[in-house]
Amino acid sequence: MSNAKVLPLLEPADGQGAVPCCPPLTERPMSAGEAERAARMFKALGDPVRLRLFSAVASHEGGEACVCDISDVGVSQPTVSHHLKKLKEAGLLTSERRGTWVYYRVEPSVLAAMGKLLTLPAAA
Repeated sequence: MSNAKVLPLLEPADGQGAVPCCPPLTERPMSAGEAERAARMFKALGDPVRLRLFSAVASHEGGEACVCDISDVGVSQPTVSHHLKKLKEAGLLTSERRGTWVYYRVEPSVLAAMGKLLTLPAAA
C-alpha cells in the first residue's frame, strides 16, 4: 500500500465532471492548503522530463501507456522511474503492474481539475 499524497478530486453534485483541488485562480485567493496542493502538482510538472512523460501518457492511445513505450525521453530507465514516481506522488498518474511491466494512466478527472484551476471566468 502506498502512502503517497494524492490531490483530492471531488465529483460535483451536478455531474459535470471533476472539480479541481482548488478554486479557479480568478475566483478568489487560495487558502494555504489549496496553494500547497496546487503547488505540488505544478512542481511535479515543472521538470521538462516529467512534463514529457506526463504528455506521453496523456496522449497515448487508450489513455494509458506501458513504461516500455514512454521511456525514450533522453534519460536512463532509473531516472524515468524516479520521474514517474514523482508524478504519481503528486496525484497526476495512476499505475497498474501487469506481469513485468507497469502501465500508467492520467485519470480524466485530473486533466479536468487542472483545466478548471486555470480557467478564466465566463464573459458576462
